Amino acid sequence: MRPLAADSDLTELQQYVAAMEDERGFAHRTVMEQALLLGEEVGELFKAIRKRAKLGTATGSLVGTVDEELADLLIFVCAIANRLDINLADALRRKEAFNETRA
Repeated sequence: MRPLAADSDLTELQQYVAAMEDERGFAHRTVMEQALLLGEEVGELFKAIRKRAKLGTATGSLVGTVDEELADLLIFVCAIANRLDINLADALRRKEAFNETRA
């Protein structure tokens, strides 16, 4: 698989994730499966943050770095959006426009 270009936008990232999942055999996962895996990744992010803050983690627990876990989260968010035909760039713009109207 070709690497993701450094100047890729959010739509291109979603396309990359779709191709990556297809290539690696993950495209069959349901939204529910992806959402549950996303939840597990959130826990891994918390562990990585604890490790970075030197707060300690469970003995024998494999803990990645914060940037690795954030990347995993982004992949799962894109995967879920892809399954639901949501363009995240458009969704972000709409949400921010709405947020601007709130006091």
